[in-house]
Amino acid sequence: MSADPTAYLLERAWVDGDVADDVLVTIEGGRFTSVTAASRNSRFPDETSPRKREFHRVPGETHRLPGLTLPGLANCHSHAFHRALRGRTQRERGTFWTWREQMYAVAGRLDPDTYHRLARATYGEMAAAGVTTVGEFHYLHHQPDGTPYDDPNAMGLALVEAAREAGVRIALLDTCYLSSGFGEPPQGAQVRYSDGDAGRWAERVALLRPEDATVVGAAVHSVRAVPADQLATVVEASAGRPLHVHLSEQTAENDACRAAHGVTPTRLLADHGVLGPLTTAVHATHLTDEDVALLGGAGARACFCPTTERDLGDGVGPSRRLHDAGSPLTLGSDSHAVIDLFEEMRAVEMDERLATRTRGHWTAAELLAAATVTGHASLGFPDAGAIAVGQRADLVTLDTASARTAGTGADGHTAVFAATAADVVHVVADGRVTFRDDDRERVGRDLADAIERTWA
Repeated sequence: MSADPTAYLLERAWVDGDVADDVLVTIEGGRFTSVTAASRNSRFPDETSPRKREFHRVPGETHRLPGLTLPGLANCHSHAFHRALRGRTQRERGTFWTWREQMYAVAGRLDPDTYHRLARATYGEMAAAGVTTVGEFHYLHHQPDGTPYDDPNAMGLALVEAAREAGVRIALLDTCYLSSGFGEPPQGAQVRYSDGDAGRWAERVALLRPEDATVVGAAVHSVRAVPADQLATVVEASAGRPLHVHLSEQTAENDACRAAHGVTPTRLLADHGVLGPLTTAVHATHLTDEDVALLGGAGARACFCPTTERDLGDGVGPSRRLHDAGSPLTLGSDSHAVIDLFEEMRAVEMDERLATRTRGHWTAAELLAAATVTGHASLGFPDAGAIAVGQRADLVTLDTASARTAGTGADGHTAVFAATAADVVHVVADGRVTFRDDDRERVGRDLADAIERTWA
């Protein structure tokens, strides 16, 4: 871990929405205290140049980071335990609903110790991919029979500790989940999710305490899992904090909501006060024109998870229309079929191309903003996601000479349309080094061990 105060000389860096050369950043107390571009167009000076000697007069140690450096990435939608499913759910045909049964099999196996181990390894993979903050959509609350643990937040606290050990900040989006479907009680593994009613859910969440690297947020699992008459309680309990909700991921959910309430899920949420500028609608795939207008008018964010949405065959949501209506884009890796925010960025544009048969819906700068500053704000960290004075000191450095990135220009287009998580070679979060390229084998070993223990 690097010490404070310190400084980094960045060969190229994404600053103020563009790439600058020879950027010197100084860090103290985990925040940027200065950000200076020595030149907009030059490469690194040689070791004897006056400018190089001037850089070395910065107090503390100065580290050179060759490559392209970005702000830290925000993974805004995660279910950590889904990581144990990677590679195991591709063996048969089916739909989201058949995949869900396999997910429940994992949910039934975990306890606070095994969940901590699996989450720590999963967040370690995120750190290696440049993620500095994760939004954990947490609903695996109780023992397998639904009985609370002695500490009713044991599972959530296991996630918080896992994130701390992996060097990743966390927004624990504690999720209200009360029904298996409209009017139906929880079934099977779902009994672990339910607190009985929204009031008891709120009492449990109130026991959690935020910290500098931990935001305690809230979530409505979905309109099928939280009865309409319970939504107001969740909204009241989450006032002033991030509130996330799965929305219209499947057409079957839309049909069931119309049958039960006569309106779309988005309209139901709007009518019960759920939508607002602190709300994030996750997936937002199958929307009407009115739904888009409601989300945009409320200033609610839309979190797209393209690698999961394609893995589950969900469909392609109207990302650009939502953005243009006033609903900012954020990104997540959801089920962790892939943990790669560069792929999520790229897929938003590529999926729009497939859906519309035209190109050029999203600029690289817009997609980088979704993965950094907008994503962090949606998780309750408005002081992260930019290389700027006063912001949390997060740096994600890409190798610009790999087989994927070589010759691409080492700019925003390189990051969005060429790079992958495998090109991340150095990560700093809150001023501390959380990943170096030679950590990659350790990350793989930790994952293999955690997943083996999960299925044992």
